[in-house]
Amino acid sequence: MRIKNGVFKVLTVMLLAASFVMTGAPTGGRFEGTAIAKSREQDKKLSSDLVEAISNDPDQRVRVIIDTAPAPNSGAYAHLMARIGDLGGVITRRLNDGKTAAVAIPVGVLADLAEDNAVKYISLDRATQVSGHLEATTGASLVRNYGTSSTGTIDGHGIGIAILDSGIYAAHHSFNTGRVVASVDFTGEGRTDDSYGHGTHVAAIAAGNNNVSVGAYTGVAPASKIINVRVLNSVGAGSTSNAIAGIDWCIANKAVYNIRVLNLSFGAIAVDSYVNDPLCQAVRRAFDAGLVVCVAAGNAGKDLAGSKVFGAIHSPGIEPCAITVGAANTLGTDSRADDTVASYSSHGPTRGYYTDSQGVKHYDNVIKPDLIAPGNKIIEAQAPGNLILTGTPFLDANVSNNTAREMMYMSGTSMATPAVAAAAALLIQRNPNLTPNLVKAILQYTATPLTGFSNFEQGAGELNVEGGVRLAGLIRTDLTGRALGDPLLSGPAPTQNTTIAGNSFPWSGGFLQKWNFVYGSDLILKYQTVYGTGVLLSDGVLLSDGVLLSDGALLSDGVLLSNGVLLSNGVLLSDGVLLSSGVLLSDGVLLSDGVLLSDGVLLSDSYFAASVGASAQSTLALSALCGDLTDAMPPEPDPYPYPDN
Repeated sequence: MRIKNGVFKVLTVMLLAASFVMTGAPTGGRFEGTAIAKSREQDKKLSSDLVEAISNDPDQRVRVIIDTAPAPNSGAYAHLMARIGDLGGVITRRLNDGKTAAVAIPVGVLADLAEDNAVKYISLDRATQVSGHLEATTGASLVRNYGTSSTGTIDGHGIGIAILDSGIYAAHHSFNTGRVVASVDFTGEGRTDDSYGHGTHVAAIAAGNNNVSVGAYTGVAPASKIINVRVLNSVGAGSTSNAIAGIDWCIANKAVYNIRVLNLSFGAIAVDSYVNDPLCQAVRRAFDAGLVVCVAAGNAGKDLAGSKVFGAIHSPGIEPCAITVGAANTLGTDSRADDTVASYSSHGPTRGYYTDSQGVKHYDNVIKPDLIAPGNKIIEAQAPGNLILTGTPFLDANVSNNTAREMMYMSGTSMATPAVAAAAALLIQRNPNLTPNLVKAILQYTATPLTGFSNFEQGAGELNVEGGVRLAGLIRTDLTGRALGDPLLSGPAPTQNTTIAGNSFPWSGGFLQKWNFVYGSDLILKYQTVYGTGVLLSDGVLLSDGVLLSDGALLSDGVLLSNGVLLSNGVLLSDGVLLSSGVLLSDGVLLSDGVLLSDGVLLSDSYFAASVGASAQSTLALSALCGDLTDAMPPEPDPYPYPDN
């Protein structure tokens, strides 16, 4: 739900388990019997989950509902209210015409308070179970019970997601259950915290828990293991060699931490063809090692005049094996009905190139991004005193007075990418035998195509975690040795639509190849050779004399090829027409090489190379960081302001 001017209440928290068993009670003595009777009388006035809370940690502070027996204007009532204050309690709200009080109080005093004859019953002030915006709008909240006895709850537990970024503030309460299982630095600064502020926010989108604001900021895979690989320094910059070293470390340590997914929310200007680009080659090594690599598309989707710009996908997002992610704008609602592509999100095609012996440039022109995910004005974990917030203090969401629970806004394809990385982790948890190609195919096949946007802007569509996990659970686990056309599913085909927040939408029903879109139910009914290892998902279509052909060795006969790339005005770009520099698309211009950023500089979405002059680049960077000026995810104040909570 969206509220333009104000704050909406989202009440989320896990209910405490209830159990209280009295054992070993002595018998025979009058004193002992009286004490037991007294204890049982107290227990009748305390909810079972509150009794367990007292037993587990008598020093904690809790929020309770106290139902009183006397009339509110009586002396007994006044005495009870005064006693609550004497015991360290704070009455936060009076309910039921004053007969009931909401109270914050040390849990250890409640047994004594229950002895008061004015107390009728005391229970925990429980929060009802709903989802935060990110969980809800991606469909992640719908899949928690899609698991089996062997997978358990679908929340990413056991799956390692490596966050290659500016470090992580591991003490934030979004991660404070020891889930940052490893930290390593490749910047030379000898630290793995996050003085810049980018990596902490990214990690929380992927894997933040529900500790803050009773779940309003729960990440997509809130129980996954987080591996902190610092490749961006204290000002958000790094080098290609930093990133390659970080990727190589993840490959070498994948078994140690069960790393299955890499998140790269940074990029460098794409100059070389992906065949020669060293960062793309590192991503390909990770892919060949069985890792899913999710990469930000970049934030160069428009110029200073606000006109669309095409051809500005960053490296390594130009790499065909990567899942390249653009940003969607949800306008702060959970429903897909009003979602759009964020104006700053980079558009394809890719413009890396090589030069032949005749001096002619040959551009890759691969369709990217692969899909989009929520990335506009996302509220997630804030690293204390970070440089981004120092420069743009209005991004502070101000949800808590505890620095370990504070949140901030950020926007960009950097924020969209970890949502997809976490979705990949959920798919793998549900079906651990999925190959990186199958993960990518499932995410695209189940994505939501948005009306009015081209494949160059949205790829196959917007991330749909519900559909992805549901389909992953139907795919057979014995894929080794499967031949082209073999049955892919273990049961009946799924219904190819999803409902989120009351809005039902069809799946895209296909996925992108290098130069077009393939579709058809055979993509999920029959095994396709491109789902295996040693090939790319995009290898199934060949270019022959300007005509696109299906490769019969990699795609079965029932797979259909689109007649071209769909542009936002409904015009199809005909088969096999490769774009050269300066060719105009229907609703924008194609970016020529090397316009935006200096070669080889890695950029988080808020950073532009100092060597690029100008105010123009900083204006574009700040615009992306702050997001589109639309309605957005509202802040939800944290109800636990106490520093020790």
